[in-house]
Amino acid sequence: MKYNPNQIEAKWQKYWSENQTFKAANDSAKPKYFVLDMFPYPSGAGLHVGHPLGYIASDIYARYKRHKGFNVLHPQGYDSFGLPAEQYAIQTGQHPEKTTKENIARYREQLDKIGFSFDWSREVRTSNPDYYKWTQWIFIQLFNSWYNNDSDKAEDISTLTAIFEKEGNATVNAVCDDVIVPFTAAQWNAFTKEEKEKILLQYRLTYLAETEVNWCPALGTVLANDEIINGVSERGGHPVIRKKMTQWSMRISAYAERLLQGLETIDWSESIKESQRNWIGKSVGAAVTFNLKGHDEKVAVFTTRPDTIFGVTFMTLAPEHELVAKITTPEQKQAVDAYIEATAKRSERDRMADVKTISGVFTGAYAEHPFTKEPIPVWIGDYVLAGYGTGAVMAVPCGDERDYAFAKHFGIPIKNIFEGVDISEAAYSDKENTVIADSDFLNGLNYKKATQKAIEALEQLGQGKGKTNYRLRDAVFSRQRYWGEPFPVYYVNDLPQMIDTKHLPIVLPEVEKYLPTEDGQPPLGNATVWAWDNVNHKVVNNDLIDHVTVFPLELNTMPGWAGSSWYWMRYMDAHNDAAFASEDALKYWENVDLYIGGSEHATGHLLYSRFWNKFLKDKGFAPTEEPFKKLINQGMILGMSAIVYRFTNGVEVKFVSKDKMPNSVNKMQAFGSLLEREGVEVSDDAFVVRTISVLSTSDESSEAKRKNLEQVLKIHVDVNLVNASDELDIDAFKSHALYQEYKNAQFITNENGKFIVGREVEKMSKSKYNVVNPDDICEQYGADTLRLYEMFLGPLEQAKPWNTAGITGVSGFLKKLWRLYFDDNGLIVTDNEPSKEALKTLHKTIKKVQEDIENFSFNTSVSGFMIAVNELSAAKCNERAILEPLAILISPYAPHIAEELWEALGNEGSISQVPFPVFDAKHLVESSKEYPVSFNGKMRFKIELPMDLTAAEIEKIILADERTIAQLNGNAPKKVVIVPGKIINLVG
Repeated sequence: MKYNPNQIEAKWQKYWSENQTFKAANDSAKPKYFVLDMFPYPSGAGLHVGHPLGYIASDIYARYKRHKGFNVLHPQGYDSFGLPAEQYAIQTGQHPEKTTKENIARYREQLDKIGFSFDWSREVRTSNPDYYKWTQWIFIQLFNSWYNNDSDKAEDISTLTAIFEKEGNATVNAVCDDVIVPFTAAQWNAFTKEEKEKILLQYRLTYLAETEVNWCPALGTVLANDEIINGVSERGGHPVIRKKMTQWSMRISAYAERLLQGLETIDWSESIKESQRNWIGKSVGAAVTFNLKGHDEKVAVFTTRPDTIFGVTFMTLAPEHELVAKITTPEQKQAVDAYIEATAKRSERDRMADVKTISGVFTGAYAEHPFTKEPIPVWIGDYVLAGYGTGAVMAVPCGDERDYAFAKHFGIPIKNIFEGVDISEAAYSDKENTVIADSDFLNGLNYKKATQKAIEALEQLGQGKGKTNYRLRDAVFSRQRYWGEPFPVYYVNDLPQMIDTKHLPIVLPEVEKYLPTEDGQPPLGNATVWAWDNVNHKVVNNDLIDHVTVFPLELNTMPGWAGSSWYWMRYMDAHNDAAFASEDALKYWENVDLYIGGSEHATGHLLYSRFWNKFLKDKGFAPTEEPFKKLINQGMILGMSAIVYRFTNGVEVKFVSKDKMPNSVNKMQAFGSLLEREGVEVSDDAFVVRTISVLSTSDESSEAKRKNLEQVLKIHVDVNLVNASDELDIDAFKSHALYQEYKNAQFITNENGKFIVGREVEKMSKSKYNVVNPDDICEQYGADTLRLYEMFLGPLEQAKPWNTAGITGVSGFLKKLWRLYFDDNGLIVTDNEPSKEALKTLHKTIKKVQEDIENFSFNTSVSGFMIAVNELSAAKCNERAILEPLAILISPYAPHIAEELWEALGNEGSISQVPFPVFDAKHLVESSKEYPVSFNGKMRFKIELPMDLTAAEIEKIILADERTIAQLNGNAPKKVVIVPGKIINLVG
């Protein structure tokens, strides 16, 4: 009976679906365990073999926990709003909902083929109205909340208005806007409704404000910092500029300290924790205000080194700082405006990362030193960011390298305030060994004492106070796009009003065009039905906006991270119409026990999720402070790209087999670098090789060098055109649609007529044509082989290259496993007593697999299975007592074959519900030992003896052995050395 993976896998996937084998209950008496994957964005490309890596790992663990008696929730869904579907809609005119549904259907088909134990009854899609209804509901909760620093949590906005009515805002300790005008209770009670609403917007946890944003003209939307890579958009690689826009923002900064402290309570990798710590950026120091000469305004700065305040010789403002336009003198206006325009084209990340470029412009204005009253020139520089701190720094060049470089570059004086320190070549930043000098009342003090005394003096002047600052900024929450969650917001006199939650969801309307309107409004401005009837509580035609009860709705949509910031809670109770999840379900599941996903989400999704979870905890909805107890970041599966080398001299094109190249690739690349140094241009994606036999002389012109060169271009080839021996199918290459321009090219093969490609390990990507479709692997080898092979590639958290050629070994292993149970005539399993060796192999494997799964060392488990099957095959083991638990052991990894073996053994139901085998250490205790018997130090034979024999008993047995007598020729040994359990040595 042969192993037929396709037939077996289709059978059991159908069984699991029909019987809802993996459906989790919310009221089980079993202990709960919640295993979650970061849900995918369903792109049109579908899955490649790199995508399932984390899913396979989480599925193994979920199946293992079921075997261990847990009620396991292992759900899946789709993060289905986003830019790619909308960009495709703009290009093709197809509605994003249509393409998203098609992509989801493709993903589901692929996921099912791999045999995941997902509870599909709880599937969520962030673009479904029954889901984003609750995203809108959470937004409203945020709008109706403020952060009370005294209670250290979010509270209902009504508690804030109650304070205002009784006391005004003088005693309110809130996270709010920087500039708050004080008012009394009498003034508050006298304010109009509109005036009160404007004030409350300064305190709400989601609010409207004019903000510096990352604007991508090509995409027509604002992007978050984590959506920008190297100054361009992550999606499409489009330029991004900085501009001011009125945007919805989330006051995540209110949770900065709790986000920091919470990292100490969760089991995440230290690298992810450190990324979040750096992103939050806690620093302790002082807030200082500098008066401006000739102006009523003041410049506020935050400094971690108030002890160095006497070393300030200039100030630098961010080019976007609101004071720049007010304080710039007419003489400097042209230079300042030009600099601001240039800076707007650089992303914040570029400006933060670029520590080499020194640029800035003097505004012509001067600030006043708080103590000396001396004038301090005010500059602007792009190394200062408007959104970080106050957008201004007091520059102390003697103590800060960047300030030092700026001062040196522009000839600004550098005052040395450090006793016994030479700053002629560099700034001195060692605060622990600082002794302050030339600083009036701070002279002779160390860092700590000088800091304390400086803050006290600033407080007496009314120009400063001690403060803890965070780099974390409020998160922009608006996108000028169509395919996203609509805001549940309408406007009355330009002030936002929340739609009552009972009228949710506000459903995304149909539009004819997905681009912004002609007057620059977001795509929702194209909707003909997009206004709010506040009497009948429904969305109505825009033409009725002049009617007294009809108001314009918000035209922006929520960002991609909105729906993903709470989705794990929806899985707990996915079809609840009355709440985002019931109190009982939330209390039962609490939070995610194991979360697996990419580390690239460290400062995006993983931070926003923690923020929303903490907020919902404050409001009594979430049962825990943290959403994810344990987080594992799976490594990337890299593609093995195929490269062909195209030679051209501008007339003819030829391709040369790698093993027929005129020189090694490395040497050619090195030669290309040499030519660059000599003035010959070499493009980034190409290298050059000399084709004439005699190298040119060193004085040959660059033009002559170009004529004597052949260019060699590396071209990525579809890996499906290359076999396991790295041979290119030339005919298929020439006929392929991607390479039609080369159909008449010449191919230089090797002596065997083969054309060998080069190989490079790179990120698996459609653009590099190195993508391997998991469907093809499942079709050829089976899903169980794919699952085992992906785990076998290496440690889960490390990157590893894919090599399809290596999968045959895993496929062969499963066939060998099958042959333990079946021969050509059928089942060969017996009820005979197993041997000690077989029991030892089984229990050794139970121990290893359990330890490996608990430690997420899945690759070593696969090795353990292979060793076990080899040992059992060698021992011709066919006993049920061994093979039945072996099937359970392997079922988390290769569930289809395990189910088939379980059924063949006469069992009913799914193997996934069977208890995990119990390790018994007694089977690993050796009862006998094979001793090497040596004569004069040379081993002559071996003998198996019980382990409990004494040295005297062993000696008696050895001396009576015929082989010993033969070795000694009948003589008595001069000496017998015996160490029980180790050695036997006779000296003649």
